[in-house]
Amino acid sequence: MKPDEIRKMSSEERLRKLEELRMELIKLRLQAKMGLLKDPARIRSVKRDIARILTIIREEEIKTRQSAQ
Repeated sequence: MKPDEIRKMSSEERLRKLEELRMELIKLRLQAKMGLLKDPARIRSVKRDIARILTIIREEEIKTRQSAQ
């Protein structure tokens, strides 16, 4: 997921996607523990997508605070 795609989402869509990715990460970690994980690189990818979404959410918060002052 690219940052431009995330920025185009509404805040509700971002939060929904964040929850989906967190659930997927939980499932992937469980599969890794059980030895059933087919694509170990997917864990890294999901973690990065989560970080990107959280970063963009934080950027939006900072922008709104600065514009309010």
